[in-house]
Amino acid sequence: MVKVREDHPVADDGTIDIEAWLERLPGAAERSEESQVQLRRACALSAEADRVNTQVEYDWGSSCLSIGLDMAELLADLQLDQDTLVSAILYRAVREERLTLEAVQKAFGETVAKLIKGVLRMAAISYQRGDGDERVFGRQSEEQAENIRKMLVAMVDDVRVALIKLAERTCAIRAVKDAGSQRRRQVAREVADVYAPLAHRLGIGHIKWELEDLAFRYLEPADYKRIATLLDERRLARQEYIDNVLRVLRDELKDAHIDGEVTGRAKHIYSIWRKMQRKGISFSQVYDIRAVRILVPTVRDCYTVLGIVHSQWRNIPHEFDDYIASPKENGYRSLHTAVIGPDNKVLEIQIRTFAMHDEAELGVCAHWRYKGTDTDASEKSYEQKIAWLRQVLEWHDELGGDGQPLKEGLRAVDQDRIYVFTPEGHVVDLPKTATPLDFAYRIHTDVGHRCRGAKVNNRIVPLNYHLNTADQVEILTGKREAPSRDWLSPALGYINTARARAKVQHWFKVQARDQNIAEGQALLDREFKRLALLDLDFEALANKLNMQSLDDLYAAVGASDIGVGQVLSAAQRLLKASRPEELVIPFKAKSGKRKKDSDVYIEGVGNLLTQIASCCNPVPGDAITGYITLGKGVSIHRQDCSNILQLQADEPQRIIKVSWGETPQSSYSVDIIIEAYDRQGLLRDITTLLDSERINISAMQTLSDKRKNTVDMLVSAEIRSIDELSRILTRLNQLPNIASARRKH
Repeated sequence: MVKVREDHPVADDGTIDIEAWLERLPGAAERSEESQVQLRRACALSAEADRVNTQVEYDWGSSCLSIGLDMAELLADLQLDQDTLVSAILYRAVREERLTLEAVQKAFGETVAKLIKGVLRMAAISYQRGDGDERVFGRQSEEQAENIRKMLVAMVDDVRVALIKLAERTCAIRAVKDAGSQRRRQVAREVADVYAPLAHRLGIGHIKWELEDLAFRYLEPADYKRIATLLDERRLARQEYIDNVLRVLRDELKDAHIDGEVTGRAKHIYSIWRKMQRKGISFSQVYDIRAVRILVPTVRDCYTVLGIVHSQWRNIPHEFDDYIASPKENGYRSLHTAVIGPDNKVLEIQIRTFAMHDEAELGVCAHWRYKGTDTDASEKSYEQKIAWLRQVLEWHDELGGDGQPLKEGLRAVDQDRIYVFTPEGHVVDLPKTATPLDFAYRIHTDVGHRCRGAKVNNRIVPLNYHLNTADQVEILTGKREAPSRDWLSPALGYINTARARAKVQHWFKVQARDQNIAEGQALLDREFKRLALLDLDFEALANKLNMQSLDDLYAAVGASDIGVGQVLSAAQRLLKASRPEELVIPFKAKSGKRKKDSDVYIEGVGNLLTQIASCCNPVPGDAITGYITLGKGVSIHRQDCSNILQLQADEPQRIIKVSWGETPQSSYSVDIIIEAYDRQGLLRDITTLLDSERINISAMQTLSDKRKNTVDMLVSAEIRSIDELSRILTRLNQLPNIASARRKH
């Protein structure tokens, strides 16, 4: 049933009476004077914002303050904290750009500003779906709507953001009753497909019912009117009937000395329609149109009342469910029974404790999957995030609505999926490391093959850019298919999904053999030349990889059946077998030293004696620093030791880096030749890249030619493996202005 809302109290001057509104706000009696003052300040700031840009029409035809108060009332019903109510009051003024986030943060702090910013981020996702002959309620695919819901949940790190957004959409669909038909349908479609199911998943029953009924009213007006008319024809008779049943039950509870509460509830219109559609029955066959709910203190009272009901009226076989003894999977608990009541009319009765009722109505554990149609058990991250949101609500409810549990529960659940938009507004789900190329192949194989570039949020990005939830991605395509073999290089990070990689590999595989041989030979020659591995026995290498000839090896590499990394690994094994005294990187290994039987590793020095400083007695796991003593080796201190802090100031040259644990993997000194066209920032880009790969540079020489504007560099770096060297050279060659980067032969 659509909720009837009271108008805001009005003062003598025609404005909203804030004091009267505060008095009737749910939870007013428990609210401190400080909280009341803060709410008054928020109302005053919103009212002031309404006086800004008065020539601009309101989006909803109501003032920002009026909408904010409506949202705050909804959230106060859910016992939300002070910051949430203030955010709700101010949100619309910020959304309509009558108030800045900076002003909000200055007046009410970072938390309120962060909440509003989170809701604005959710609002940036516009939900669109073609109209035509499509209908919403159970009559078309839910795939896109489900993706939108998952996107919204993925964006929420604070449960209060989701609740403010639900309150805002509830006020939005209330406000469009006087709008045009197209606007009503647009808002109703979004609410029906996205926000009512989201409220359902969070278990907030009364908001879910209101959203469903209002959306149903605008999207299926004929069906809505027909059921509303049938209900209206029976309203007086039904109410009189229910009142009679309530009197009987209250007398029975009084006689049994049970302090319970008995109410009659009207089933909301959409729920009636949905039951008729699902079961293929007429309106007269919907038994729970007449429904009574009995709330009692204890579980024992529930079964006592059930016995009273069944002794009073005959129960209908197969219409009894004990969800207390056997709760639903989502935790919902209650007794449900249908009986033949007075005048031989069917009556549904629900019996539960007060605690069970609060759980069912306020979204602690009920109606999560109950009668839901938007559950996909295989997608655990979405379910995990929903479970987290509900857990925070439960903590909040257990402690009487205090804001502290919300703050303690604001922890994001790691999402393994992201949700991005196509230019047409469709949502595509991808792994969280996906790139524009992964997106292109997810859309269509042909789009991936012809991909030449990408725009994210209207900005050109590299093809190995990592996409984020809510990005809008546009693929720039050429006229012919021309995937690049660089796309398959793990070091470059162009492709991170198995689907895209398989599509690229298949494309190369179907190319002509001669072309694959030429491409494979060029690829291996370039890689071996870059790594200065020029004296390999290539025929033996082909045999090592179970190829009948060198051409077969080239063809396999060209068709991407074998990766370059596999060939390099085989080359390394071949060299070790033929020349065991050498390594693929034939230079002396460099590593730090750790004294035998010592738990401390000392970087960059020989096998020094170590001793634990008695002033601070560090233990494994503590952050530590070394100090080179005179004749007693290295003294190991905790980093926060007052003595070592003083020594760092007095004798910094004798401070040395140390750590707990095993000696790191050995590294090999490798000379890398870089030829480039000189530009500002070139050296910085090279050193930044090596630093990001955790590569230590032991020496560097540069020679510039001002006439040709070129620069030659010789970089001595400590490399741990041939695979790492290949990756470093590949990434260096990708830098702007780098003509070549190769290992010195």
